[in-house]
Amino acid sequence: MRKRRHGNRRDDLGLRHFASTEASQLLEFAVALPLLVVLVVGIFDFGEALNLKHQLRDAAREGARLASSVPLSDVTGGGPPTSVLRAWNLVDAYLLRSQIKDCGLGSPSAVPALTALNYSWTSTTTNSGGCSGTLTFTIDRAYVVRSNNIDVICTKVSINYPFQWHFNRVIQLLVGGSTYGPTIQIAADALMPNLE
Repeated sequence: MRKRRHGNRRDDLGLRHFASTEASQLLEFAVALPLLVVLVVGIFDFGEALNLKHQLRDAAREGARLASSVPLSDVTGGGPPTSVLRAWNLVDAYLLRSQIKDCGLGSPSAVPALTALNYSWTSTTTNSGGCSGTLTFTIDRAYVVRSNNIDVICTKVSINYPFQWHFNRVIQLLVGGSTYGPTIQIAADALMPNLE
């Protein structure tokens, strides 16, 4: 009669399962998956921020082109001139057409009133229009650029737009309670010589 030996045999169900190739591949995947998710979301975030920067630059260029085509004679000191209001509306429409939140830029309260003769208008909107931060929009109709000892009067349009990283949501899934990526400002500006 044979005695059955009890002991640590490799072909026991538990050991056989953990010694298999599939289990080691599963463990490697479980370790690599969070790193892969972080990498993919980081690439997505950077691409979205870069695309936003290009769209903001294009919006600023269109606003500067429109405002620079009108003579400075419409700047009288009574309020924002027609050239500024048209450029303002054009930039706002460009942002909306590009499916970028305008942060309340198109609201009447965003257009600053002019009390004295000035050539620069700035608007700042904070946490409005679905934005997570502060949007600053400036039109300067008398920006001076020195080129070959000649002063060239230009129109400069500047946009500082709030951008929230999506990476923050992913890092909270991986490490609960942690925060990463506060809202940053993406700046874009354009400069066009005035035609006057």
